[in-house]
Amino acid sequence: MSGSTFGSLFRVTNFGESHGPAIGCVVDGCPPGMTLSEADIQPELDRRRPGTSRHVTQRNEADQVEILSGVFEGKTTGTPICLLIRNTDQRSKDYGNILDTFRPGHADYTYWRKYGLRDPRGGGRSSARLTAPMVGAGAIARKWLREQHGVSFSGHLTQLGDIAVPFESLDHVGENPFFAANRSDIARLEAYMDELRKAGDSCGARIAVAAHGVPPGWGEPLYDKLDADIAYAMMGINAVKGVEIGSGFGCVTERGTTHGDALLPDGFASNHAGGVLGGISTGQDITVSIAIKPTSSIRSPRPSIDRAGQPTVVETFGRHDPCVGIRATPIAEAMLALVLIDHALRHRAQCGDVEIPLAPLPASSRLAGDAGG
Repeated sequence: MSGSTFGSLFRVTNFGESHGPAIGCVVDGCPPGMTLSEADIQPELDRRRPGTSRHVTQRNEADQVEILSGVFEGKTTGTPICLLIRNTDQRSKDYGNILDTFRPGHADYTYWRKYGLRDPRGGGRSSARLTAPMVGAGAIARKWLREQHGVSFSGHLTQLGDIAVPFESLDHVGENPFFAANRSDIARLEAYMDELRKAGDSCGARIAVAAHGVPPGWGEPLYDKLDADIAYAMMGINAVKGVEIGSGFGCVTERGTTHGDALLPDGFASNHAGGVLGGISTGQDITVSIAIKPTSSIRSPRPSIDRAGQPTVVETFGRHDPCVGIRATPIAEAMLALVLIDHALRHRAQCGDVEIPLAPLPASSRLAGDAGG
């Protein structure tokens, strides 16, 4: 299967299936000499893992990561790093009834049309379970970016179904199962999810992520624009159907007098561009918003066809997230980190000796505190 490798200089190849023995990835291109152990990676996997609340799939996976290569005496060697996550709580019998049918909105149909066969157990390669290795790789990228450039990341839920989630503080993100930067509306979100699960239905979500402290100058013009690669990465996350950078589609109703971020001696006056101009980072926070579709695997009966093209009704059993967006924040942060480390290494390779004769604008704009909010 082609299309399982992401990145240019920092390359991540993802492998495994939802109900196979294990999933994982090979990270090639990580600079040598960085201290690295499973303890650097596990916290990010714990943020994403299933079974953490009643509002997500009850599949109970520890998602315990093992480093098989690329680290010697606690430091990266510059050789490929292999991360392995063993599957321990598969329940393949739950998928016996969809072996010859297709879930509406799911990749069942397209995988079958492309490969002539498919693995119905938990979705096989099309399962969101395959985002776990990317979160593991993203943890490596996050550590290098933090140590080398002081870059940090944040993310939070901004909408759950038809409920907009007002921003209160990023301090609240780790206090609830929704990754909401909000404390006052959590009971409302829980009630909404409880009703959805009882109805056998699902909903979508919107997630905002941001990278803070990104130096200016990362990214390429034209086809390797930083924002283009970010959009590519975000669309590679399961169930993502829309990506916005900065103002995104909101720029349609803005005027040039307000959309263009004014440059002032003490920084930019705003950040409608989302930290990227002409495909190159401005030094401001990079802000991204993604739209995630409703989960396709639901209990409600829906019309479909079987492999013979005959009409049938599909009802999905098993353990599924009523909203995959609830656990998507760590995934989106990881993919943003993977894009940034790749461009950081590319920038170092081509422009590492470039010197700016005039003092650049401050890295943070006057509105930087609002990024991701």
